[in-house]
Amino acid sequence: MRSDIILIRIVFTVILITAGYILKPFDNRLTSVIVAGLIAVGIIFFELRIRRASLKTLIGAAIGSILGILGAFMIGSLINNQEATAVSGEMKAYLVLALTFFMAYVGLMVGAAKGDYIDLAALGGIFSEKAGRRDYKLMDTSVIIDGRIADVAETGFLGGTIVIPQFVLRELQQVADSADSSKRQRGRRGLDMLQRLQNNSALDIAIVDTDFPAVKEVDLKLIELAKQLSAVIVTNDFNLNKVAQLQGVSILNINELANALKPVVLPGEAMLVFILKEGKEYNQGVAYLDDGTMVVVDNARRMIGKNASVAVTSVLQTTAGKMIFGRLAEENYDNYNNGDTRNGTHNGGVLNNFNRRPQPTRPITNAAPIMGEQESEVRNQESGVRSQKPE
Repeated sequence: MRSDIILIRIVFTVILITAGYILKPFDNRLTSVIVAGLIAVGIIFFELRIRRASLKTLIGAAIGSILGILGAFMIGSLINNQEATAVSGEMKAYLVLALTFFMAYVGLMVGAAKGDYIDLAALGGIFSEKAGRRDYKLMDTSVIIDGRIADVAETGFLGGTIVIPQFVLRELQQVADSADSSKRQRGRRGLDMLQRLQNNSALDIAIVDTDFPAVKEVDLKLIELAKQLSAVIVTNDFNLNKVAQLQGVSILNINELANALKPVVLPGEAMLVFILKEGKEYNQGVAYLDDGTMVVVDNARRMIGKNASVAVTSVLQTTAGKMIFGRLAEENYDNYNNGDTRNGTHNGGVLNNFNRRPQPTRPITNAAPIMGEQESEVRNQESGVRSQKPE
């Protein structure tokens, strides 16, 4: 479609220049050709600007300019009908022409400014924009590399037109061509995800060439394009999420969707986890669930490298992820890795029942500093794709 528009503009410019050369409105053919070329460039520039205007603005501008020309015609008729000899004919013609341009210009500008007050529904739906509105969703580089968007789209929960800007594709190609093997693998994974999306016949994929040369950052370009298209940005970048919300752009965060679908864990519940490493605070242990949720266990440093039964004390839910805080239960299943299936458990499973019900949980006195540091760690883990971009 874009190539067809460019071809039409070239043909229009050639026709206008040829007409100037043949008709020779000025004494010099070169001057006629230059003036015709400048007029063609001006018309194309005006067309580029007016295409961005809404339907209400165009209707308001058209009505305003027509009313202005009608007003200028009536006033000009009064001027021409005057028989006073104080004003020459040339002056009358100039006044009528200047008045026509003035009234048309004022009507155009005022009508365009007040076009938003037009109720298109009152026109019987002839000029309604509802039929032409489309649901656009802009894809960020991070969400393409992440890959989960392809699974979400295949389930049918992602509707509308998926828009892939060219500057996102260029950034993705730079990541795929990076000398760093990790970045190169991420970029190739993103290209594979795009091919997977394009092969899905149920999806409407559009690649747009719109760019903003004055804007250097890809995130800011996405925000500007989202404003222009009234689109929603699909991302898992925490920083882009915040900046877009500050500028009034809607966001679909894949991490928030994943967090909403995680199983609910309530204080007092028991679970079996593998203590992987030491926590930030003294004598803490850190474990992870199958879905990546961080579990901070108090007094579990001695259980590093072992399975431990944990009683949940509190749950912290943030936009960056979910954190579970707990303490060691009275009974620790030290022999769990050896295949001990006592008390209704089995090797590799999740503890369903304890012989003893966990005792009432005691408050964690240092919860505030723990949550602050652990939350930052979750954010760094779940929104770290953007940090892998090339310098």
